Amino acid sequence: MKRKLAAAIVIAGMMVSVSACGDDDKDSGKAAGPDSFKGQTLTVWTMDGSAPPQWSKDVQAAFEKKTGAKLKFEIQKWDGIQQKITTALSESTPPDVIEVGNTQTPAYAATGGLAELGDLKQEIGSDWAPAVSASSVYDGKQYAAPWYFANRVVIYNKAIWAKAGIKDTPKTRDEFFKDLDTIGKKTDAEPLYLPGQNWYFFDGLTIGQGADLVKKDGDKYVSNLGDPKVAAAMEIYKKYASYSKAPKDKDEATPQQAEVFAKGKTGAFIGMGWEAGTAVTANKAIEKDLGYFTVPGETAGKPEGVFLGGSNLAVAQGSKKQALAKEFLKIALSDQYEGELAKLNGVIPNKESLETNLKGNAVAEAAAPAAAVGGTTPLIPSWAAVENTPNPIKSYMTAVLNGKSPADAAKQVEGEINKRLAQQN
Repeated sequence: MKRKLAAAIVIAGMMVSVSACGDDDKDSGKAAGPDSFKGQTLTVWTMDGSAPPQWSKDVQAAFEKKTGAKLKFEIQKWDGIQQKITTALSESTPPDVIEVGNTQTPAYAATGGLAELGDLKQEIGSDWAPAVSASSVYDGKQYAAPWYFANRVVIYNKAIWAKAGIKDTPKTRDEFFKDLDTIGKKTDAEPLYLPGQNWYFFDGLTIGQGADLVKKDGDKYVSNLGDPKVAAAMEIYKKYASYSKAPKDKDEATPQQAEVFAKGKTGAFIGMGWEAGTAVTANKAIEKDLGYFTVPGETAGKPEGVFLGGSNLAVAQGSKKQALAKEFLKIALSDQYEGELAKLNGVIPNKESLETNLKGNAVAEAAAPAAAVGGTTPLIPSWAAVENTPNPIKSYMTAVLNGKSPADAAKQVEGEINKRLAQQN
């Protein structure tokens, strides 16, 4: 799953009109019976690791039985995928269905490269969870369908927590802080490993505070980093960071936080579920002590806001098989196969009712409760440029942790953020 935003996307050339005539492979774009699809082959791009072999096999069988057409999955690598999709969407024969990162979707939609799927939303998407569906909408129109998602959880060392005498996991943020205090007092472990620039955790805190990182100024977007709600989120982050000895000017990959945790001298860290595997790879002995819980929010009934990373499924505007593509989406996103994907990959499905498929997967069970209150970075095409290295929001975070007020730290970087937001897509 892609963890970082794509660079801003520019599609060169004109999109091929789906109303073009004279092509025997073209379907009408409207629902049709199976006989109308015979002899056609639908090409679907999925990313490496997204579609388990069993899921692909089952979906292919169902699709081919229902439509009489053939289905061809083509697995892509995330490295370089933005340019590859950009190029594909500008060609006369693009792949029909494409998996796109959820935060990348607005950029592709803005170029005209994706087909509108409002009719599909009405037919099968009435109960898609709003938090996960938001990224598939651009400018008020449905340009993709939500597929799967993941978010951060607290990964903790059960042995250290037991040594501190903590018998249960916290249900509120204050209880979490109290537990971290206890670990610091009763053990020699670092209570929490949290580097100063764990930007996606901070983004989750801003979501929890109801904050927006951008705002409209006339017809353009500008930084909203100076908003008091953003400052409140940063103060919460600062409180968490006070329990950590991690560098204030590094992110979670420098060094890999899971490898630090693997040494067995850290009470907890906040990360993706797959990072537990990284820890086990670094130190097999840590596996028996791994535990997980949802990042707690201010009250017990509502988890902390989280950044929802994930993927949507989109239909290329230039595809000549749009009706067939929608038949694929109806099958792939059905309760049966969306549930199967959640179970096999341990990812958050697009409907809360399907989260029962996560039972028995400890990481997924910890992640699922926060999905309903999660969100993403700003869903505008120009946001991608903001996160390019060096990310000015990371500089803001470090400045606050080093003593600047959130307001002063925001003023220090907002000029650069506005410059990036003004870049043409």
